[in-house]
Amino acid sequence: MVAALAGVSRSTVSRVVNDAPNVDPDIVKSVQSAISTLNYIPNRAARSLASRRTNSVAVVVPESTSKVFADPFFATLVESIAQTLVETKYTLNLIVSSEARPEKTRSYLLGGNVDGALVVSHHSGDHSWTRISDSLPVVFAGRPFRGEGDSYYVEVNNQAAAARAAQHLVDAGRTSIATIAGPQDMYPGVDRLRGWETALRSARLDTSLVEVGDFTQASGREAMRRLLDRGQRIDGLFAANDQMAAGACSVLTDRNIRIPADIAVVGFDDDSFATSVTPALTTIHHPIVEMGHRMAEILLALIEGEPADRVNLLPTSLVVRDSA
Repeated sequence: MVAALAGVSRSTVSRVVNDAPNVDPDIVKSVQSAISTLNYIPNRAARSLASRRTNSVAVVVPESTSKVFADPFFATLVESIAQTLVETKYTLNLIVSSEARPEKTRSYLLGGNVDGALVVSHHSGDHSWTRISDSLPVVFAGRPFRGEGDSYYVEVNNQAAAARAAQHLVDAGRTSIATIAGPQDMYPGVDRLRGWETALRSARLDTSLVEVGDFTQASGREAMRRLLDRGQRIDGLFAANDQMAAGACSVLTDRNIRIPADIAVVGFDDDSFATSVTPALTTIHHPIVEMGHRMAEILLALIEGEPADRVNLLPTSLVVRDSA
């Protein structure tokens, strides 16, 4: 019907619909006008059978739904990925995945539903994508625990960034510096703890003031309470993300501990939590927008069979505000 109305062949309509090059602009205009008049929508399933492409990619987040929608890291990253895909033919599917049913995620990804996947917040126990990259292009936010050498990923040097954060406290004259570390089944949690330890050992300071959270504000509150309840002197704190730092600050305020006069606080991410607390957080700027952009670019290159770097490191910076 589109071909008849536009006065062209069906193959010409197909070329226009699929954005084929070297089609006369007047013909393109005529076909697009016919498509608009008839409210024609190309059949994705039929086109997928012919091209073996779905023109869809998935963002897979192996976290609880409540955590995903409460964490500005995920919102910023997904928004950046979506914006990168706006001018392409690809649509974005969000999968909040549970490891209780890993085969469900694996079946979906390998079932011809998407052309590639972007995996965010990868834990050591996550198995949904085991061997998936052999059949489907996959890019990780941060290096994965499994198959690191064969994987494509975008990350920052978490260890060096955390060391810089801790060194800022050391340079400020703090001598009893605690940390609220992230989950130890994720490289960001492991590496940021190592960075804090590196800086304190270089300054010959105690490295025993450690509590672990799960990157949520509630876990930051609980970890800060545990640190204070030890009864040891603390005059500095590095939290492995801003959410946990914000939770810690609320406990310090409740206990009439002054920030930064009594305890100086440094976070990590430079997200909305950093500027929503009082005083505003000194923190490490994590280039989340650029991370999402690079992840999408690499995935599109892999889908198209183009070369891409496996390891992609982005720079961080220290943002000094009032908390330290």
